[in-house]
Amino acid sequence: MDATDPASWGPALDEAVHALGRGGLVVLPTDTVYGIGADAFAPPAVAALLAAKGRGRQMPPPVLVPDARTLDGLCTDVPDEVRALVDAFWPGGLTVICRAQPSLAWDLGETHGTVAVRMPDHPAALALLRRTGPLAVSSANRTGRAAALTADDARAQLGDAVHVYLDAGTAPGGVASTIVDATSGLRLVRDGAISLERLREVAPVTGPDDAASSSDAVGGRG
Repeated sequence: MDATDPASWGPALDEAVHALGRGGLVVLPTDTVYGIGADAFAPPAVAALLAAKGRGRQMPPPVLVPDARTLDGLCTDVPDEVRALVDAFWPGGLTVICRAQPSLAWDLGETHGTVAVRMPDHPAALALLRRTGPLAVSSANRTGRAAALTADDARAQLGDAVHVYLDAGTAPGGVASTIVDATSGLRLVRDGAISLERLREVAPVTGPDDAASSSDAVGGRG
């Protein structure tokens, strides 16, 4: 369904909201790549998302939010350094892994008490999220295949497992988000849309080279 123009995308967003409310899956555009989304608080829908991608519970999906303030609703003990990164790069291509609020009634998979959160910088995605609240969203592709840059790419991989495809043209970023694990210091987990150099202009993020250097320094096995 066409989601390119805010003046006319109402019916498409309505259909997506209804599908998500019924436990269905929706493919949506983001500023990085297309994502496949489900109601984050509906465990069967999240399980269907993982099944559509061909991945297990050991790879839980991130959660997209419509506003940076939602971070405190989903996460606990958010470090000041994470807030600085969020202020600098949200909305945008940065995902942060924090400790999840223990009271949340959800099941994203084997998260070990954490949640990966991002606020995307895409008008259609934000418009949908403002109506649905947080969505579990992973890249719209089968595991091991290239991330979808268009709705047609996503449909070719996910087919009828998805109830609604929101088509907003080619994803402008074309690169998956950068992921920083903030559960014990700040550690780069995946290099992506935001470079390590840009992150370090805001906060002391440890990169893979730092980890290797540290391991060598203490006699690591490499």
